[in-house]
Amino acid sequence: MTALKEDRLARGLGWFGIGLGVVAFVAPRGVARLIGVGGHSGLIRLIGLREIASGFGILGLPKPSRWAKSRVGGDAMDLALLGTALISNGNSKSKVAVTTAAVAGITALDVMCSRQLSEKPFGGTRTVQRTHFIKSLAINRSPEDLYEFWRKLENLPLFMRHLKSVTAMSATQSHWVAASPTGGTVEWDAEIVEDIPNQAISWRSTPQADVKNSGTVRFQPSPGGRGTIVKVELKYQPPMGVLGSTFAKILGEAPEQMVMSDLRRLKQLVETGEIPTTEGQPAGRKTSTSRRFDKWARSMAEV
Repeated sequence: MTALKEDRLARGLGWFGIGLGVVAFVAPRGVARLIGVGGHSGLIRLIGLREIASGFGILGLPKPSRWAKSRVGGDAMDLALLGTALISNGNSKSKVAVTTAAVAGITALDVMCSRQLSEKPFGGTRTVQRTHFIKSLAINRSPEDLYEFWRKLENLPLFMRHLKSVTAMSATQSHWVAASPTGGTVEWDAEIVEDIPNQAISWRSTPQADVKNSGTVRFQPSPGGRGTIVKVELKYQPPMGVLGSTFAKILGEAPEQMVMSDLRRLKQLVETGEIPTTEGQPAGRKTSTSRRFDKWARSMAEV
């Protein structure tokens, strides 16, 4: 079987697992009636969650062979449960028998897929989904001011809403902590690979980082000498590949959306010293975002 057919089989089983899992989780009683058993809604919901997890794992995570193997293990459990249901009273034996045959067929496909993926280097290879975009915004401050503010990496969480902290570990190495759309946090290390004072800063995540990204921010004088064009170029590998990218856009957490919003916040911050907010303020008053920035802004005004 060619690599293309192998990938199609894996993706087909992944999408099948997600679809089946959603149906089992949303309508467990209907699934129970369909397969000829009753009174097991909680168990069917758990099986649905397992199918969804394995489907996402096959479609988007770096080592799909592990998730394909988890499907085989799940199939074995399902066959054991169906065998018990087949000899138990109160179930539709004909429906259970048909379901058992169908699960046995799916198990054979899962075993085949698991073996094929396991034979690939590093547990399976696939095309990596990457996002590449450029965003820019005119800001009424000099390139020197903006470069100095951005180059002090601890300032970035002041206007990048998803960032919780950035800690400089050396002149070029830093540790980043960001909020996750699921409510937790993600962390990674990054390094500055190019630093042109007052013009550009380029960075990339370290090879061990879970969040793969690289990019450049440029500070270009605006035409006529009025302010600066801040241009951000970002390359980003979404967690879970194309699925992660799609869901991030639905949730409003896609990198291209966040970066444009962050640039607007940067503009507000460096031009006025504060970012308008309505959080906890029915009147929508402005509030200073940071004493640290207030001190920095005053020092810039005195120069």
